[in-house]
Order: sequence, then C-alpha cells, then structure tokens
Amino acid sequence: MKSPAHVAIVGATGAVGREMLICLAERDFPLSKLTLLASARSAGQTLTFRGEEIVIQELREDSFQGIDIALFSAGGGISETFAPIAAESGCIVIDNSSAFRMDPEVPLVVPEINPQAAQQHPRNIIANPNCSTIITLMGLAPLHRAFGLTGLIASTYQAVSGSGAQGIAELESQVQSLVAGTPIEKKVYPHQIAHNVIPHVDVFQDSGYTKEEQKMLHEGRKILDLPELKVTCTCVRVPVMRSHSISVTAIFEKDPTLAEAQAVFRNASGVELRDDPSQGLYPVPLDTIGKDDCLIGRIRKDQVLPQALALWIVGDQVRKGAALNAVQIAELL
Repeated sequence: MKSPAHVAIVGATGAVGREMLICLAERDFPLSKLTLLASARSAGQTLTFRGEEIVIQELREDSFQGIDIALFSAGGGISETFAPIAAESGCIVIDNSSAFRMDPEVPLVVPEINPQAAQQHPRNIIANPNCSTIITLMGLAPLHRAFGLTGLIASTYQAVSGSGAQGIAELESQVQSLVAGTPIEKKVYPHQIAHNVIPHVDVFQDSGYTKEEQKMLHEGRKILDLPELKVTCTCVRVPVMRSHSISVTAIFEKDPTLAEAQAVFRNASGVELRDDPSQGLYPVPLDTIGKDDCLIGRIRKDQVLPQALALWIVGDQVRKGAALNAVQIAELL
C-alpha cells in the first residue's frame, strides 16, 4: 500500500470530476483526505464519497495548502490560472485540459503506455492526453511495441458528452423536437446533431484540419516518443451519448498477420479483444460505458497500404479518456 495522499478534485461537479470520484472509490485509492473544489456557485453543495457527504469548497488561490495531488478537470482557462499556483504550493497537478500537454517540461502520460514519463515532472504538472488520443493509442501502442508503428489514418466517431452536459442536452432536446414536430434549436453545434453526423470537432486551422485532429498527431508523437510519426485524422461528432469510437488504419515497419495482432491484444493491459464479426462480436459504444478497458475489434489486413492493419477501437471517453487515466497517473505517484 502506498502512503495515503491528500487529493483534491478541481471541477468536482462536472461529469469528469464526478467520474473521478467513482474511480477513486472503486480502485480503493489510498486517501488521507479528499477536498472537492469548484466555482463559487457550487460551493456549499455536497457530493457523496464512500458513504460520506463532502462539502464542495470554492476554488481559490489558497486552496492547495497541504494537498499532495490535485486532479484538474475544469477547463483550460482554470488550469492555466490555478495549476501553476497549485504546483508552486508543492502539490502535483494532473491536468485534464489541453493547457500544458505540449509543454516540453510537462509529461503527457497514458499509464499503460509510458508510465515512466510520470516520474519526471519538473513543473509539478502532469498532463492527461486528449480523450480520442488516449482511446486510439490504447489500441495502437501494443501493436507499436510488436511491429513498429510508422503512421496512421484515423476517423473518430465522438459522442456528444465530449461537449459536456450541454452537448447531451442538445441531442436530447433535438430528438424530442423531431418526435413532437417542433422547431429544432441549435446552440452547441453548427448543425443539427440528432439523426446527423458533423465532421467538425473543435476549431478549423489554416491547414484545413481542426485542433482536435491535430492533437492526434502532436500528442501521439509525444506519448509514443515517435517524432516522425505520420498522422491523418478526421474527427466527427455523432448522435451517441457517451463513448468514442475510432476507425484506424495503422502502418508498421513489420508486416503483422491477423493472428499475430490478435495475440498482441490478448496479452495487453487495459484493452479487451472483441473480434468475431461473423458472430456479431465487435465493439460498440454501449458496451464500454463505465468500463475501464477499451475494446478492440474488426481487425483486418488493409487492402490499400502494405504492412498495414485496419481496426476499430471503442472506449468510454469520460472514464478511460479522462477520469480513470488521471487517477491511474495518481496511482503511479
């Protein structure tokens, strides 16, 4: 048993913050104390943890005295302001935003892939990767270790919960409007999301790619320590409540057989192989909700590129793509 730690959750009332509470409890994380921090409007409310009601405190500059680890999930602006303050107080910050991911002095960690990176954190900040990056690399890292990954082509199918509670509310509202025959309201997405898909996640850049798509490139290179990794990605929002799916074509130095690839996943941690399409066995989002493992299936030889596999990867982006990954990093410490 590691020494109990005083842990704080910043953004405790959000979907990821609440999922962090669940992960800490289910994994029996060794806590000496748990502090819940959120905005002033949430202060005074309570959340239940291990049968105990914990009062939420307002996030302030002096909130981090005596705290060992702070799990941040309150957005990039909050992280940019408060993470350095927390770090300077001696607290180790595990940040779920994009604020520090590409900082060369901040490790970007997926515990099943590069756990050693978490041990060197000169700024006292460790970054959690983007949810789609985590889920994709959970499927590709075991293959990379076996066959040497050189490039990937990915298309993501991202649930509306990736946009927060407002994304869920918009999909629910639009479905109800379609049933009732009333006008559709669009606030979160530029187009109707109900009964539709939108190839637009995050903002477009001059390259024609969105920031979300470029995260797969830059974060993938950093996590795998592959500065020459080639990546093309298209991110799509789909009318699914929770869990992201990714279609990937992965190119390798060695030419893997289907049997070799399947054997890799049977011995890999954090993933589960579901790959018998003739029997209807392949990953779907509903099978991953609330689950730690990412599911892998539809593995096949690519018919265009040599030394390449096509595969389908699905994972709960709130859990493994955010909350669980952060808690696993804390466990490494």
